[in-house]
Amino acid sequence: MEDLTKKKCEPCERNEDPLKKDRIELYLKQTSDWNLIENRAISREFKYKNFKEAIGFVNKVAELAESEGHHPDIFLHDYNQVKITLSTHSIGGLSENDFIEAAKIDKLYE
Repeated sequence: MEDLTKKKCEPCERNEDPLKKDRIELYLKQTSDWNLIENRAISREFKYKNFKEAIGFVNKVAELAESEGHHPDIFLHDYNQVKITLSTHSIGGLSENDFIEAAKIDKLYE
């Protein structure tokens, strides 16, 4: 399977179907730290030493999301923890875009 970090998010049409379980499982192998939520979304928690580092990460994710045209839900909590949830709202489930973005977010955290 092609390296997801080398791909670019593509706009989804409302008439597209969300990914099926078998495709989701293939993509999860490349984004193993992400948790599947009811076959409709993926999420991951990131922990930092302090608020400044956590908000710096949030800002990097925001820049990535803008450049990809694919925007996650971002939740900063307990001053140093960031929870990110990805889903393709226009199709009501997961698309390849969610896994592309997850892989690129993982790179930001390294």
